Amino acid sequence: DVQLQASGGGLVQAGGSLRLSCVVSGFTGDDYAIGWYRQAPGKEREGVSCIGMDDGSTYYADSVKGRFAISRDNAQNTVYLQMNNLKPEDTAVYYCAAGYDKWSDDYWGQETQVTVSS
Repeated sequence: DVQLQASGGGLVQAGGSLRLSCVVSGFTGDDYAIGWYRQAPGKEREGVSCIGMDDGSTYYADSVKGRFAISRDNAQNTVYLQMNNLKPEDTAVYYCAAGYDKWSDDYWGQETQVTVSS
């Protein structure tokens, strides 16, 4: 079974940084992608960033370009989301998800809360 374990959320002041981690298990090989999504209260879920575990190709939502960086450690089956210059509007529940195509979400991890105070 594919399982994802997300961690790293917390409370930070505006302008601060956090790093989220997503540990994945259950895939055979690296032909899959991991995405980070978020959902703020009263808003729809948003795709934040995605990375291909095979080729390392990355994708970002316009709202986080230049501030967030996604990376992978294939040996550790882990994807990181480095979030810098955080803004109050980044406050949301964050999830990682995995699938066989970019932005596919066949498997979900548990949520991790990110709160940015102004």
